[in-house]
Amino acid sequence: MMAGRSGGVMPEYTEKHARAGVKARLPRLETWENQFPGYAITITIPEYTAVCPRTGQPDFGTLTLRYQPRRRCLELKSLKMYILAYRDLGIFYENAVNRILRDVVAACRPAWAEVRGEFTPRGGMRATVEARYPRGRRNK
Repeated sequence: MMAGRSGGVMPEYTEKHARAGVKARLPRLETWENQFPGYAITITIPEYTAVCPRTGQPDFGTLTLRYQPRRRCLELKSLKMYILAYRDLGIFYENAVNRILRDVVAACRPAWAEVRGEFTPRGGMRATVEARYPRGRRNK
């Protein structure tokens, strides 16, 4: 156990913390048939929030989703409901960014996709997490 600044004792990180939220049931991402080839879509979500599975404190940030649709595009209302479901979900933001990417790719099978999370400073540090599909590819 670690002593926190306030003198309290905080539990060690556990495997349960690390996996929290990764397999949680979330609303389905719906799609619609794309009519045009060869363009990119950027969606900014400035009010992302979730809960740290270790501390129970809220995490806030801005998510940016960029993708090039092939046959299917994401339906925005379903994306909104999907993102709102994170509000009470205990999940590290590193896992959230990667889970969102995984779920977007499964829903619409884009040519490429990128999720970027820019999270509000905590403890004097700001974190940005990026995940890409295909993995490791730098998208334009």
